[in-house]
Amino acid sequence: MSDAETATISGPAHAPEDHVEGQEHPISTYLWVWFLLFVLSVGSYMVDYMQLQGLLRWSLILIFMFLKAGFIIAVFMHMVWERLALSFAILLPPLVLLVFIGLMTSEANYTFLSRLTFFGGP
Repeated sequence: MSDAETATISGPAHAPEDHVEGQEHPISTYLWVWFLLFVLSVGSYMVDYMQLQGLLRWSLILIFMFLKAGFIIAVFMHMVWERLALSFAILLPPLVLLVFIGLMTSEANYTFLSRLTFFGGP
């Protein structure tokens, strides 16, 4: 059997090194995100150190928390490089649940205030 026949029977003549699995992203991207996470963590610790109180404290804590979670999901869980459909499949259901929780919270407040109005307070 000739070499051409052997190549067509066994498939294309590719060396195992020719096929690369996955993607590699530059290390500078990961280092930059680690730096940003460090800065955001310092910011969240400074909220406690400066003894901020009230709405400012909780809004800053939540902002820092969501930013850190967003960077971790986007870069370290590789959501930035995924297809849009996969991102929507993973991120859209929790967002819809948050909207429903907000709607039910407003409905609960309305029901509570209606009961106070018609049945009287304690």
